[in-house]
Amino acid sequence: MQNTIPITKLDIHHSHMSFTLPLRYDSMRKGDLALILKKNGYSFFQIDKSLSYDSVNEAEIPVDTKELKQYFLPYIENKLFPASLNDKGFHRFTKSIMKRFQYKLRHTNMPFVIQSIDIILGPFDITFLTVKVQLDSPGTELADVLDFMHHFRVVEPQLAEEQGMVIVCPKNVSYFSIRHLLFKCLCPFWEEFILHDDKQSSYFGSLPYFEDERMYATAFLFSQQDSLITDDQLYRMGTLDGRLPNGDPFISATNPDYIQCSLKKSLHDRWAPNKYTVTTEHAFITVTNSLPEDMSRELSQYMGTHYNNFLLHYFYKIMLLRVSFEYSQIEWEKDEEYVKSLIKFITLFSAGYYSQEVSTRSEGKELSHMFRRAFNINCLYKEVNSTLHELYKSQENHASDKMNMFLFTLTIFTVVSGIYGMNLVIEDWKTPSGWKEIPSYTFFEWISLVTALSGIGLSAYLVVTTFGKMLMSKLSRKKSNSRM
Repeated sequence: MQNTIPITKLDIHHSHMSFTLPLRYDSMRKGDLALILKKNGYSFFQIDKSLSYDSVNEAEIPVDTKELKQYFLPYIENKLFPASLNDKGFHRFTKSIMKRFQYKLRHTNMPFVIQSIDIILGPFDITFLTVKVQLDSPGTELADVLDFMHHFRVVEPQLAEEQGMVIVCPKNVSYFSIRHLLFKCLCPFWEEFILHDDKQSSYFGSLPYFEDERMYATAFLFSQQDSLITDDQLYRMGTLDGRLPNGDPFISATNPDYIQCSLKKSLHDRWAPNKYTVTTEHAFITVTNSLPEDMSRELSQYMGTHYNNFLLHYFYKIMLLRVSFEYSQIEWEKDEEYVKSLIKFITLFSAGYYSQEVSTRSEGKELSHMFRRAFNINCLYKEVNSTLHELYKSQENHASDKMNMFLFTLTIFTVVSGIYGMNLVIEDWKTPSGWKEIPSYTFFEWISLVTALSGIGLSAYLVVTTFGKMLMSKLSRKKSNSRM
């Protein structure tokens, strides 16, 4: 009989977490949004200025902006850290919050602090809302930490196992969902700028092609010094396995071979046995058994270089899924201009932002590889290339049809010109009294008359429909651009 892996305990003394929610916003109002952000205390991040985060347990956590410059390739750096709102890229606004809240679930009552909020206005109407959190309860068991992360990342709880959490703010106001905490308490101005999906009224988020109303969780966890970090703990971090509804610790797999296979794909153990990093589609978590003062640089990297590395690859995943979704929405008979705009959209994304290599450092390249694998980016990119090929093929076929129509029109006008040159019935049209001769036409003159009138009518029809299609094309182009 195969052995099952036991669940081992691990006390977490300090924790730094962040939860990132992707949304689609009205980029046409970016200037207005930037003014509102500044009025609400948000500052625009620039790479040449210093950056630090307030902390509950330690002094301010500085982010080495010089390392940020050296970490990414130059053309990636220019996109991640634009100098102004007028430059293309990710425009990041940050605000220190440092407010204490209470997390209540079943018999658990856990204080935590919201350190800060980042709002990143990205390209192609994509925005990220990142909430940085610290638990204010030293000595918390790993199961409780993961249970907190599992519930906090759910913006709007739908499943039974996700419900029951209550967040109590300093003014004793209770929020029963993270959505209300974010958009009623922390960022009440933000919701009016979000573009929602019209086809899914029950869906809060504005990205119907992405993970349903869940934030991506990242964390840097400090366990007791020299404590043993086991495979079951690392696996649970990647899957955010906290506790069952009855309060017992939970793990979503018990087969040791399965857990080993999973960790081979998700675990970065370059600095073992003192530091491990797990990267999955749900979470990016670093855990260490060293003292905080010995991990100050690593914590700074988590807040700086690794955070931006994650953000870039998260953006890649969203955009690639978006292309696949937009492709599935095409109505080939009607969306000629939409196909053109989708081709342009894919080209701009691929040429301007997507890159296989983003970092100049060996560890940065290793983490990039793990993000690409966790987010399935390589397979998604192949699918997008296939989509682009099909779109170009469709455009070529459409262009061929247009050429055939053009040649057909030229033929019609040639025929009409020939008709006028036949001089069989044209002479009778020069005077009004000439039409009286129609009843006395011979058989061949009747053929000429019918041919002439039908040719002229058909030509008029083609002229009217051509200009009509040109007008409709302009309107469709505007509509398809708004959809993209």
